[in-house]
Amino acid sequence: MRFVIQLALTNVTAKTGGPFGAAVFETKTGRLISVGVNIVEPSNCSLAHAEMVALANAHHALRHFDLGADGMPTLELVTSCEPCAMCYGAIMWSGVRKVMCGARGVDALAIGFDEAPKPKNWVMELKKRRITVTSDLCRDEAITIFQRYHRSGGRIYNARREA
Repeated sequence: MRFVIQLALTNVTAKTGGPFGAAVFETKTGRLISVGVNIVEPSNCSLAHAEMVALANAHHALRHFDLGADGMPTLELVTSCEPCAMCYGAIMWSGVRKVMCGARGVDALAIGFDEAPKPKNWVMELKKRRITVTSDLCRDEAITIFQRYHRSGGRIYNARREA
């Protein structure tokens, strides 16, 4: 978790994107498969959340569209914040079997990010798909990155805000 929080911090200090980091690891060995940081603004792509980038990089590195396919190692996504609605959907289809989260969605909301609605029981929904979720890992450290981004004038880029 501290590794992905450091990715988020580096992204903020380098001014290369938002305050989010993620990585995919092989569960059994801890081997790093891929990394991702939020690059929504520099890529001009609303899909370029840290989790989406890390998952896309994992698919590319392992050369398979299903990260949970037979013969693949069991993989986990470690992310500095709980997934937004889009990333939640991607997790279900990616094939990862474990998700580890730092900050909560409400922590991202607190500085103005729109996480979009997802099921209130989203953890249970993932569990039904044999994906386990661990939350609040180094949460305070992840929140510190959000606060630093906000204090530094980092842009809060929401396509739609509630009226």
